[in-house]
Amino acid sequence: MSNSIANLDPKILWKHFYSLTQIPRPSKHEQAAVDFVVKFGKDLGLETIVDEVGNVIIRKAATPGMENRKGIILQGHLDMVPQKNSDKQHDFEKDPIEAFVDGEWVTANGTTLGADNGIGVAAAMAVLEDNSLVHGPIEALFTIDEETGMTGAFNLKPGLLKGDILMNLDSEDEGELYVGCAGGMDANIKLAYKEELTPAGYSFVKLSVTGLKGGHSGMDISSGRGNSIKLLFRFLRYTEKQFHIRLASIDGGSLRNAIPREAFAVVGVPADKLSELEQAAKKHLEIFKAEFSKVEPDMAFSVDKVDAPKSVFDAKAQWGIIRGVFGCPNGVIRMSDAMPGLVETSTNLARVYSEDGFIYVQCLLRSSVDTAKEALGEKIASVFEMAGAEVSFAGSYPGWKPNMDSAILKVMGEVYKANWGKTPEIKAIHAGLECGILGGVYPNLDMISFGPTIRYPHSPDEKVKIDTVDKFWKFLVEVLKNAPQK
Repeated sequence: MSNSIANLDPKILWKHFYSLTQIPRPSKHEQAAVDFVVKFGKDLGLETIVDEVGNVIIRKAATPGMENRKGIILQGHLDMVPQKNSDKQHDFEKDPIEAFVDGEWVTANGTTLGADNGIGVAAAMAVLEDNSLVHGPIEALFTIDEETGMTGAFNLKPGLLKGDILMNLDSEDEGELYVGCAGGMDANIKLAYKEELTPAGYSFVKLSVTGLKGGHSGMDISSGRGNSIKLLFRFLRYTEKQFHIRLASIDGGSLRNAIPREAFAVVGVPADKLSELEQAAKKHLEIFKAEFSKVEPDMAFSVDKVDAPKSVFDAKAQWGIIRGVFGCPNGVIRMSDAMPGLVETSTNLARVYSEDGFIYVQCLLRSSVDTAKEALGEKIASVFEMAGAEVSFAGSYPGWKPNMDSAILKVMGEVYKANWGKTPEIKAIHAGLECGILGGVYPNLDMISFGPTIRYPHSPDEKVKIDTVDKFWKFLVEVLKNAPQK
């Protein structure tokens, strides 16, 4: 283990977190992490169960005198978002994360860190291992594939869990308790194109929008950060009219739940218009930087000459995709009336790419109001259907409705105030926590979510604040000691 991480407090938690950074576990490729926690549970002599899809449940009996407390389920997800800088050589299915201490934070070298949700998983493992703790009956639920579909939560069967209270360890602001979250839905767009021979007299360039911050498509959607795909297509819309460009390929964004940081397109332009296009790109970069001066200081927009491809998109498909993406809603759609400052409804235009005769677009819609989410989906469908594309929806999941009379909420508020002299903030989150889905399967669960301070999740800038991890752990330990009675 890195000596600096090994020396952080609480050592038992950081030990497990570091072990997780050494196990490749991108979404849908987390079997090694499943095997790791299964071995961990069995080595401790604890009841360890793996369900049909790969979720792991480990049970630990109450400490003497605590048998009359409600059973607590500590829940986190094993997978992580695989994002890296374009100049970083890293295979998320094979390579460990290069985690290191950077001042007050732990971060990674050019990739996502996996503190989302590795810190939560490590905390649950520490509770299972530490026999000095005082607690009632404990279950640890480690789910799979949370980031790209919540597959584990969706497929958890009724009757497996025995606990009364679910503590989701997947929030990212210390001192805040989350009692509700947004639901979500994927919009998948598919537009066919025909290949036409590259026109004579055209020069080709690769347009590259890079250097944006990206981030979590729920929690960071209100930050006003740039969307590389929207910016690129804004330029394509302009140049299509001005220079009669021809599109040959598109590749923007990477994951449905990450604000796109980079976007690329290969385009042709009449040779005598090439210098004008280059000047237009410089002008648009100035415009973009002025509009996003505070949130995207490192934005770049380059034009690089490339060899002419053999073919380009047919004119009808080019017309459709430029208008569809340019016109597609993106960002915050509506703020919440119930909780000031909280986003109610949003959408992230996350991915666009061309492959084998089709152009694909992916959006992730979020809302705490199911009808608003559905209406937003129909709006996106309307835009792309007018462009001639097929639109389908998948992976819809419900939000989590707050319960302000929650027993665990009351206990946690009292414990926090007794130990740190202030009342924690009670919030809902504009992100897809698994609580909404798990609550549908186990409707009687009393649920809450909390965690340490994590910044820039789902991006290579992801980092976790060291002192908040220690505070998060101490808070968890005290809450377990004061769990509600049955």
